[in-house]
Amino acid sequence: MHVALLQYIRNLSVTPLEHEDVALIKEAFVYKCIRKKEFLLKEGDVCRYIGFIIKGAIRQYTVDKKGNEHMQNLCIENWWTADRESFHNQTPSIYNIDAWEDTELLLLPKANRYYERVNNIPAFREMRIRLDDNNHIATQYRLHSSINHTAEHRYEDLMNRYPEFAQRFPQHIIASYIGITKETLSRIRNQSVRGKL
Repeated sequence: MHVALLQYIRNLSVTPLEHEDVALIKEAFVYKCIRKKEFLLKEGDVCRYIGFIIKGAIRQYTVDKKGNEHMQNLCIENWWTADRESFHNQTPSIYNIDAWEDTELLLLPKANRYYERVNNIPAFREMRIRLDDNNHIATQYRLHSSINHTAEHRYEDLMNRYPEFAQRFPQHIIASYIGITKETLSRIRNQSVRGKL
């Protein structure tokens, strides 16, 4: 069950994983299966884990006073999930994280006696630096896109970057993720279909 995680670390680092590193990672990361709509984190709780998704789909979102959900992140296999602010500061989260599909994860608990040791593995540390850089770049790109691009452009760009989202998440979730209404997304999709005829 740790094969995907170990391969992910190897793909994002040039430093090899030693045998003792692999053993430590296998001991430190805890397997968890959550069912569709089951919460990994609820608003107001402290995020105690960072999670690597082996199989399934996760969404991270806030709920406003009117009960509307606002998607922060959509995550699928070989992606990480957590509220990083809550996890690192051990403060209550403003987010909900739940499974959109039955999901299998490997969780690294903050309170785990292995946490610091895992973070000191050279390949893991290198992977985290690359991951942090990639996350920062993606966040900048998403912010720039939300300010400067049309709804049509944001949808097309998302489908080009992550075409699997269209099969994994319903329209209202994708619409929220790119900051538009589901009616606007429906209009964009209908125009796209008519344009191809």
